Amino acid sequence: MSDDRIYNVFFLCTGNSARSILAESIMRKDGGGRFRSFSAGSQPKGQVNPFALKVLESLNYPTDGMRSKSWQEFAQPDAPVLDFVFTVCDSAAGESCPVWPGQPMTAHWGIEDPAAVEGTDIEKEAAFVAAFRYLKNRIGVFTSLPLRGIDKLSLGTKLREIGRMDGANTSHPKAG
Repeated sequence: MSDDRIYNVFFLCTGNSARSILAESIMRKDGGGRFRSFSAGSQPKGQVNPFALKVLESLNYPTDGMRSKSWQEFAQPDAPVLDFVFTVCDSAAGESCPVWPGQPMTAHWGIEDPAAVEGTDIEKEAAFVAAFRYLKNRIGVFTSLPLRGIDKLSLGTKLREIGRMDGANTSHPKAG
C-alpha cells in the first residue's frame, strides 16, 4: 500500500529570518512531494536575512514566497493542521508555544544562528552555508523515515536523535 499522504512540517525559530527559512526551503525541494513545509517565528524580524536568500538561490533552492511571519498565523482555526513541529533555535524551544491543532509531533533541532556571525560578508555567507548543510542533512534523515510504519514512541525518539546530529547547538545563548 503506498503512502500518498502529504505531511505538514513546520519549522519554528525566534526571528523567522534565517534557520527556519532555510529549513522551509530545503523541505520544499527535498521533501519529494510528500511534505508541505512552513516556517514562522515567535518574534519575527519582518524580513528574511539576505544571506539566507543568497545561499538558497546559489544552491538552486526555492525562495519564492519566503517571508518572515509570526507563529500566530499557524494557531488560527483556518491554519493548516501540522503533523510535525521542529524548533531550530534554542530560544524558541524554551518559549511557550501556541497549542497546535492536531497534536503534532515535536522535536528540537537547534542549529547555531548564522545571522549572529560577525565579520566579513564571506564569513557570514559561510555560516549560512554551514547551517544549510546541517539542516539539509537532518531533513534528509527525517524524510527517509518510514513515517507510516513506525509507532509514535519510536518516531519521537528518532526525531530527537536527528536533533543531536552534527551542528546541534550545545550552548544555550540567552534569548534575543
